Amino acid sequence: MASKDKYSVLLPTYNERENLPLIVWLLVKYFTESGYDFEIIIIDDGSPDGTLEAAKQLEKIYGKDKIVLRPREKKLGLGTAYIHGVKHATGNFVIIMDADMSHHPKFIPEFIKKQKEGDFDLVSGTRYIGNGGVFGWDFKRKLVSRTANYITQVLLRPGASDLTGSFRLYRKDVLLKLVEACVSKGYVFQMEMIIRARQLNFSIGEVPISFVDRVYGESKLGGSEIIAFLKGLLYLFATT
Repeated sequence: MASKDKYSVLLPTYNERENLPLIVWLLVKYFTESGYDFEIIIIDDGSPDGTLEAAKQLEKIYGKDKIVLRPREKKLGLGTAYIHGVKHATGNFVIIMDADMSHHPKFIPEFIKKQKEGDFDLVSGTRYIGNGGVFGWDFKRKLVSRTANYITQVLLRPGASDLTGSFRLYRKDVLLKLVEACVSKGYVFQMEMIIRARQLNFSIGEVPISFVDRVYGESKLGGSEIIAFLKGLLYLFATT
């Protein structure tokens, strides 16, 4: 039965031309070594830096069955990128991660193993238990992330230790149900996915991961995201 499983990796990209070839190479390497069937769905939101051209080259190298290009005209946000990507996913499991090398594909076999062990509906990478951690963040970023997680734990008791992370494995049907239930966009979206999962009684497993700050390019978390996060958190607190 195990051999029937297929994993669709959703990679939303915006200006990731330098990172994309490396992340794809690593994904192919770890999937091939562990023997799981996979596809990588690249959802580029009209990057001006030539990310899509890089993706087309990768499609030539690895083949259309492994690299599936589903670009969009412009930047439309993470939540909608997942909805868009999931529509094209042929796997029964979906992995979401960042394309900027902050999430290392080496953890994916651990996610899969964990999922099989507990038959979980979703497995979330966590920076806050076991040997998980964050590298390359200054004190302010760590403080913001920790505080966001702490406030959320206190207010919402979500049953998972890392809510703002975006490295996860979902059953495809579960992901579809969660995306339908979610209303937030941006930074809060990841957190709402976990909250809704708990509400709908989906089972959640966790795997410790090390998160490394962006190798190339600018980090996308700024003051406006923090404010949006707090607003979203209050909304979730009021409605869940």
